[in-house]
Amino acid sequence: MTDAPLLPRWGHSTLADLLPSISAHLGLAEAGVPSIDLPASSRYVLVLVDGLGYDVLQQGLAVAPYCAGLFGDAQQLTATVPSTTATSLTSLGTGVGPAAHGMVGYSFRDPRTGVVFNSLAWDTPTAPEDLQTQTTWFERLALAGHASHAVVPARFDGSGLTRAALRGQVVSGLVREDDEDDLVARAVAASRAGDRSLVYVYERMLDHTAHAHGVGHPAWRNQLARIDAMLERLRAALDDDVVMLVTGDHGMVDVPADRRIIFEDTPALREGVDQFGGEGRFRQLYTTDPLGVAQRWASELGDRAWVRTRDEAIAEGWFGAVPSADVAGRIGDVVAAMRDDWAVMSLSLPGELALVGMHGSLTRAEMVVPLLVDDPAHDWGDAQDWNDGAEDW
Repeated sequence: MTDAPLLPRWGHSTLADLLPSISAHLGLAEAGVPSIDLPASSRYVLVLVDGLGYDVLQQGLAVAPYCAGLFGDAQQLTATVPSTTATSLTSLGTGVGPAAHGMVGYSFRDPRTGVVFNSLAWDTPTAPEDLQTQTTWFERLALAGHASHAVVPARFDGSGLTRAALRGQVVSGLVREDDEDDLVARAVAASRAGDRSLVYVYERMLDHTAHAHGVGHPAWRNQLARIDAMLERLRAALDDDVVMLVTGDHGMVDVPADRRIIFEDTPALREGVDQFGGEGRFRQLYTTDPLGVAQRWASELGDRAWVRTRDEAIAEGWFGAVPSADVAGRIGDVVAAMRDDWAVMSLSLPGELALVGMHGSLTRAEMVVPLLVDDPAHDWGDAQDWNDGAEDW
């Protein structure tokens, strides 16, 4: 058990630093000096595998020979806080932390309605562009005349999260998510568009399988093996001047049944909580008594969680820079990041009770994601130097 939560190294090696670093190589002066060391190129394909944490990939390398061949030079990036898809993808797209972009979790309070909403389902009337106002790097690339395409399931085109986190891309939508022939063909075609290009490819089934069965389950290993083969196939189909990057949005922790604390069954956790957000591994609590709620949660959970008031978490840098009042009000008055393999669940959210693999907290397994680089045009032998000091994780 670690004594302190693992926080992002903002401005240095987070998912928020990846697109600015790519954009610098694509000629955008506003991107400045890349903070992530990448091979120079005018064409990049970025594959984001949902749920691909550094540690879980390392555990599965035996069934992922393509990734294993790149893993020795893999860079270690951090996800955002919380380590969840909506927050990480928005940081990826905007190049800033959640304190700046305001997508502060899986479910959080919409300041315009006062209601906790689900940022994946986008079950709030507030327009995504009004809730997340930061310009994305895809929009910046488009303004500079460079092509950026998204090869994603067609149903994601125009979704709330896509509009909030990733707007500015030309979506090349997959009618059938399991049609790898179509995915490879679309990614290759998009990579050849214009003099400079960035293609974003999203693969979600590893996360889906881990939620249903857990990391290391045969079904999860089968998914990893399939994705690995798809990545190798995609790389082979791309032109040699294309740099292919593979990363994840968060890792994963399996939560046993006896490590699930039920909110409704625990009076000390219920007392004073007016609204209940977040997810099992990272709860956001809205209350008029933050100090009292924080004290009760800290006392009840003990060394099973890192409990902070909103002001304490902001002061410690959990969300990046100090947020505006509008963004700060979205974060729970109290936040509880679970340690080890514990979770706080709610009977009011029955879908969560069926999950095996979970994420959202500040453990290494959830926070650290790999950055795999495949650049056939150059010798990428210096990447290991970047990882000097990786033991600091």
